Amino acid sequence: MPADVPLLIRPSTSADLDALQAIYAWHVANGTGTFELEAPDRAEMARRRDDVLAKDLPWLVAERAGEVLGYAYANHFRPRRAYRFCVEDSIYLAPQARGQGLGRLLLAELVGQCEARGARQMLAVIGDAENAGSIGVHRRLGFEHTGVLKAAGWKFGRWLDVVLMQRSLGTGAADAPADGDEAAATATTAA
Repeated sequence: MPADVPLLIRPSTSADLDALQAIYAWHVANGTGTFELEAPDRAEMARRRDDVLAKDLPWLVAERAGEVLGYAYANHFRPRRAYRFCVEDSIYLAPQARGQGLGRLLLAELVGQCEARGARQMLAVIGDAENAGSIGVHRRLGFEHTGVLKAAGWKFGRWLDVVLMQRSLGTGAADAPADGDEAAATATTAA
């Protein structure tokens, strides 16, 4: 497809589910960016998307000429309430869309939308320390290397490391978030 056809980054819709599932299934079967060993079906992808959206977090797609070429979403890093200002990003591109800068565009929009929603930290939990594309995209958008989980996954007959990267969003840890006062929240709830 010609690169001069405009690229649209937009919120995902339920009409995108077949494309989302197909892109992710390709990565499960061929890549080490995810440690899933069996691709989820369309219904499971719908459940995952609905879960993200129910938390008022973004799930975006990159589309050109009506074709979904990739997607990105953010989810809370962990379910415990203390993590509510910390999100983890996920980005997956169709094989034919790699190397065109779509991952960077999706991640930049995801960062902006998460900042607008009050997130203060974004984490990248990158499968495979040899995943130079994902590591590079995150580095170019201000993520810093924060650690490596060695031999954390076994896929395709080999041990794989996990690279952790992080960037502050908005004011980061410089000040308390608007609803960050647990003592006041507890006192109000108890009253």
